[in-house]
Amino acid sequence: MATIFVARSARLSDWASDVGLSKHIFKLAVTDEPVEDVIGRGWAGETDWTLVRKQDGIDLDEAAAIERAARKEKMVDPTYYPRIKGTKGIFKVSPTNLQNHILVSRVMAGEEERAPIKPKTADFAAYLIHCALR
Repeated sequence: MATIFVARSARLSDWASDVGLSKHIFKLAVTDEPVEDVIGRGWAGETDWTLVRKQDGIDLDEAAAIERAARKEKMVDPTYYPRIKGTKGIFKVSPTNLQNHILVSRVMAGEEERAPIKPKTADFAAYLIHCALR
């Protein structure tokens, strides 16, 4: 069984924010290898990637996971931005979509509406994994 995970690079997020993409840039990947080894190799010319969230025991390959996640969120085109050097699976996650997802999840669970939602990095990762597994 494979492991799906979401990683984040602070330097790539800073660059994406500077070029007008968003600071909410994440890498979605699936691997059979130890996650720490895969993250250590880096992507898009950056080596400061950190694991945000992972989920073990899935029966899905990386191409299918990326395709499913791309239905809900915008994948950064690896041919348009030379900085990411052809790396597939880098997503620009919309905070609005995440807030809507959290709100609907709360309502479906029977919870009452609370204070305004302030998403954290782990929330973005959980949402991206949810989109890839749907």
